[in-house]
Formats: sequence, structure tokens, C-alpha cells
Amino acid sequence: MTPVRISIAAAIGSVLLLLIVLELIRGRRLKERYALLWLATGVVLLVLSLWRGGLNTIAGWSGVGTYPPAILFAAAIMFVIAVLLHYSTVLSRLTDDNVLLAQEVALLRARVDALEREPDEVTTETRAG
Repeated sequence: MTPVRISIAAAIGSVLLLLIVLELIRGRRLKERYALLWLATGVVLLVLSLWRGGLNTIAGWSGVGTYPPAILFAAAIMFVIAVLLHYSTVLSRLTDDNVLLAQEVALLRARVDALEREPDEVTTETRAG
């Protein structure tokens, strides 16, 4: 059976996680679409920490009968891995977009430089002629 102290500590930690994520969303420092995984993590951890019978049942299914709170840590690690994988895909897409933008800026800069040289060439030809 899960000790009550561990359930209380896990519930407090889960509530703190949820409050921090909500504050980050409210302060516009975390976009809603990225916060969904963090909110899901907090809710799942809160449910598992408050529902001690369910935690013990899941621990029994997974073969962790000696220390059921280990399932809380396993769930947290799985969600952190999911968040990291999500951010890795976002970062990869942003890296590709950044390369494309740099190439477009270089092309536009070359075009602007060419257009700036043209009036100089026209005025030099007019003076010489």
C-alpha cells in the first residue's frame, strides 16, 4: 500500500506543477499548445497520487508490488520524455524554417544590393555621355 505521506507529497507536487503551468500560460510565457502535455502530466500525476487504490492496482499490473509510488515516477518520466520528443520535433521544424528564412534574406539582400548599384551606374553613364 502507498504511504499517505508520499501520496500527500505527490499531490502537492502535482498541484504545484499545474499552478506553475497555468501561471506560465497566463503570463504568456508558455503557449497553450505546448502546455497541453504539461497539464496532462500534472492531472495524471494528481489522479495517481490521490487515488491510492488505483496506483496500487497499476503497480500490481506492472509488477512493482513492493513500492507502488515508483509508478508515479515512471509516469512522470514518460510524460517528460513525451514533452522532450514534442519539443524536439518543434525545434527540428524551426531549424528548417530558419534555414529557409536565411536563404530568402540572402537572396533579397543580393537583389537590394543590385538595385542600389543600378542608379549609380545610370548616373555615371549620364555624366560620361
